[in-house]
Amino acid sequence: MDCLFCKIIQGEIPSKKVYEDDDVYAFHDINPIAPVHILVIPKKHISSVMGVDESDKERIGSLHLAIQKVAKEAGLEENGFRVVTNIGKHGQQTVFHLHYHIIGGRQLEWNM
Repeated sequence: MDCLFCKIIQGEIPSKKVYEDDDVYAFHDINPIAPVHILVIPKKHISSVMGVDESDKERIGSLHLAIQKVAKEAGLEENGFRVVTNIGKHGQQTVFHLHYHIIGGRQLEWNM
């Protein structure tokens, strides 16, 4: 499989890791849009939210618990932060491996 995030998980491409457990890997985004911009991904290749199936229930729960841990460790809990996942072409998904962006460290705006 030629997936950028799978290669990062396997250590073939370097990343600035901030968290890892059996199901989840989190690392700093290489093009941050805020002082804190961390990607949280499942180690299992899932293309997007639309690729999640029944067998992924526990994995997705672990992913969300990891988001909590990473946000707390990054100091975002008190002032808040945003969690975003992009799905498909119109959603601006550029890497087709499920990933959540944790974005914070400043007042965010919503520009649509």
